[in-house]
Amino acid sequence: MRPPGRNGLRALAVALCVAVVTAGCSSAEDKGDFALVGDSGGGGDSGSESVTLIQQPWVDLQAENEIAKQILEDLGYSVRVNEVSVELGARAIASGDADAYLGNWWPSQEPTYGELIDGGDVVVDSTILEGTEYSPVIPGDTAEKLNIKSLADLDQHADAFGRRIYGIEAGAPGNETIQKAIDEDAYGLGDWKLIESGTPAMLAQAEKAQGSGQAIAFLGWSPHWMTVQFKTVFLEDPDGVWGGAGEIRTVSRKGFAEDNPNIATFLKQLSFTTDEAGQFYYDHDKDGKSLSDIAAAWIEANPERVGEFLQGVKSSDGQEAESVILK
Repeated sequence: MRPPGRNGLRALAVALCVAVVTAGCSSAEDKGDFALVGDSGGGGDSGSESVTLIQQPWVDLQAENEIAKQILEDLGYSVRVNEVSVELGARAIASGDADAYLGNWWPSQEPTYGELIDGGDVVVDSTILEGTEYSPVIPGDTAEKLNIKSLADLDQHADAFGRRIYGIEAGAPGNETIQKAIDEDAYGLGDWKLIESGTPAMLAQAEKAQGSGQAIAFLGWSPHWMTVQFKTVFLEDPDGVWGGAGEIRTVSRKGFAEDNPNIATFLKQLSFTTDEAGQFYYDHDKDGKSLSDIAAAWIEANPERVGEFLQGVKSSDGQEAESVILK
C-alpha cells in the first residue's frame, strides 16, 4: 500500500481509466452517465460557481452527494458528481481536476491521502460522520459457531473459509490492507487469497454463504445494513495490522475555499449520523428507492439540519441561502 507520489499528479492519463470503478457497481438509474473526473470543466475553475464532487459506489456517500447536489442546484450552483476509484479520486483532488470529496474514511485511507494532505495538495475541511467501523468481518453465527473474535483466530479455520477474504472494488484501501497482510503473512494469512469485486457482488456472496450455512470473511463497515442482516463481528486486530476507520471527513482541493467560498462553507457544514447513513443503505438496497428520492425525502424531513448546513451561505445570485431553500 503506497500513497501516490506527488510528482506528475496533474497528468490524469486516459490509461488510468482501468482504475475507475465500473458502472456495474451501482445502477445506471442512480448515477447517470459514467464520466471520468476531469471531463466536466468544474474542478479548478476559479469563480465558476460550480463544484465537481467525486464518489465511489457506496450508498451513504452517494446519498450525501445527492443531498448536497440538490441543495446547491436549488441555490443556482452547478454540481457534477463523478464516480472513480479511491486512488484516482485522490489524484484528481490533488491536481485540481476535481474539487471535493465527502467520503475520506480516516485513518483507513491514510495510505492514499496522507502524503497529499501533508503536502498541502488536499485540504481537510471537516468531519462529516463519526463512529464508523471498517475492517474484515464475519457473520455473527459463524463467529459463534467457530468461536472467532479476532483476525488471529481465522487461520486455524482456514478450510472452513476456503482461505478466502472477499473485498470490494479494486484499488480500495481496505483491499490493499488485506492484501498487504496476506503478502506479509500477518496472522498466518500468507496462503489466503483476496477476492476483489464490487460491493454488491461481495454482499451477494455473503448472502449466499449465509443461506447455505457456509463460513465467509469479507470487508465490512458501519454504517451499513450488513451489520443488521449478518450481525457482523468486526474482527479484533491485536497486532495493529488494520488501520481502522474512526471517522469520515470532507476534503477539498487546495484553493477551492477561496475560489468558491459559498459552496465550500456549505460542504464544510454537512454532517450525518451513522443511523442516517445506515438508513440510506436500507432505503436504497432493501426498499429499492432511488438516490434522488432518498435525498429529496431527507431534505424535506430535516429542515432544521438543512438550515444548519446553510448558515453563512448565499445563493449564486447573492440571496441568503436559507430564504431560498427553506421557503
